[in-house]
Amino acid sequence: MPATSPLATVALRRRTLLATSAAGLGALLVGCTSDGGTAQVTPQQADELAGQVSTQEALVAAFAAAGTADPALGAQVAPLADQVQQQLERLKAAAPGATSSAGSSAGSSAGSSAAAPAGQDVKAWLRTQVSTTADSHATACLTQTGARAALLGSIAAGLRGMDGELA
Repeated sequence: MPATSPLATVALRRRTLLATSAAGLGALLVGCTSDGGTAQVTPQQADELAGQVSTQEALVAAFAAAGTADPALGAQVAPLADQVQQQLERLKAAAPGATSSAGSSAGSSAGSSAAAPAGQDVKAWLRTQVSTTADSHATACLTQTGARAALLGSIAAGLRGMDGELA
């Protein structure tokens, strides 16, 4: 009779695979956060991150404008508006020297204006604003490093989820 049964061999292989996968994931996570989020920010990265703060400010304004244009929609998307505001606060905290740029947010890459365009489906307009902002953050993520890249990527992913909720 063999020392190990076929079931024991399968279980051993599965355990080995799981242990190896866990070790690999651990190494990957350590590699992704090796700078502890403290990597030096180049002037170009700082400018790009400040631009993303403005983009997010424009999205916060778009949610407010949508709520003004359609109060029922505003009530419906209030939790999403809160999330967008929290994302803005996190971006401001991560951006070196970022300040509120309420005056420049209307011209940001999100394309928002002070009010939802008249005669348009407000929900569709808001969804476009969310999608455009997600695209902007995802693109900017590629030029950042460490925690700032992770933050932009996370916000972009969250906005993609919001886009789906608004569909």
